[in-house]
Parts: sequence; C-alpha cells; structure tokens
Amino acid sequence: MKNLSAYYRKNKKLIKNRLKDFENSYKKDDKHVFSELCFCILTPQAEAVECDKAIKELKNKGLLFNGSPKAISPYLKAARFLNKKSEFIVNARRLFKKNGCFSIKDYIDQKDIFKTREWLVENVKGIGYKEASHFLRNIGFGKDLAILDVHILKNLKNYGVINEIPKSLTKKEYLDIENKLGKFCKKINIPMDELDLLFWSKETGFIYK
Repeated sequence: MKNLSAYYRKNKKLIKNRLKDFENSYKKDDKHVFSELCFCILTPQAEAVECDKAIKELKNKGLLFNGSPKAISPYLKAARFLNKKSEFIVNARRLFKKNGCFSIKDYIDQKDIFKTREWLVENVKGIGYKEASHFLRNIGFGKDLAILDVHILKNLKNYGVINEIPKSLTKKEYLDIENKLGKFCKKINIPMDELDLLFWSKETGFIYK
C-alpha cells in the first residue's frame, strides 16, 4: 500500500490534469462526445491506443459520422469483432443523430450519472457497464463509476479488494465490485477516477484514457 501511495503522489498532478482534459471534452460539440462513445465501443479486448487511432482515421475519412458498417469495418483491424463493432457504431449513430445533427448530450443526466449509465447499457448496442462507465469518465462524469477492465481487476485482487478475477460480470457482480472499490478508495484516500488512471498507468507505463 505504501508503494501505491508513493506512486500516486508522484503521478497525482498528471492524473488530475488528465481528468481536467476529460471535463473539457464534454464542453466540445456533440460530435466529439459521440466520438468518445464510439472509442469505448471499440475498446473491449483491444488496445486503447489503437482504437483511438482508428476513431481519428474514421473521422478524417468522414466515415464515423456517415459511413456504412461495410465502409467502417476495414479501419477497425485493431479491434476484435470489427464487423460487429462497425454495426454498433452505426446503430449508435442512428440513435443519436436526428435530422442530420447529433444530440447525444441530451441523453446525459448530469444530476444522475448512474441513471445515465443504466440508459446507455439498455439502449446502446455494444455498451455494457464497463464501456458506459469508461465513456462517462472520458467526458468528465466518472468520479463514482468503476471501469472494471482486466487492469483494474488484476490490481483489485492484488490489493485484496476481491478474492479472484471473475471470468465475466453480471450486473449484480459489477455493482458489488464497484461498491467494494468505492470503500477501498475511501480507505486509501484516492478518488475512484484517479485510482483508475493510476492503476492503468501502473500497468502500461503511461496515463491515457
């Protein structure tokens, strides 16, 4: 635990600056916010850096906001299940694009971010609790949301928060671990969104998203 606290002190400023970037992300237009959702659709079982590159390339080609699944999928080689994920992107676009304009911010309740997460999980194909939490964190609303990817679960096991890494997570199990993580964060006095980036950087060597 002492090593974790020392690592946090060393990286605290960088982490807080990165979270500020996420908050500023939401201040951008709806297309940018939609891009973050699409990034999170791509990330399961894939490298985040490569997924980010794919999203940027789709934007540059004009495909993210207008392309068909067939046109999008060749750019998703870094993401597993590229055909299915390209369909997820187009389905999400149909949901949030009305009369040629994106309105994704209309669906984000800043006063009840847990309610927003539930809505995303229920209505956006390809989005589960991890992806919804990831998306909301990346636009500045992840203070109390756990992003339970393999990096986080591995660290939670190492620090005794959970006994074993689950092969899959039901809603009940996800929320239970999220609750345990919240208690752990209070114990070590590191906010949940900061601890996520801390664990991620500890595993990968850099702070990303």
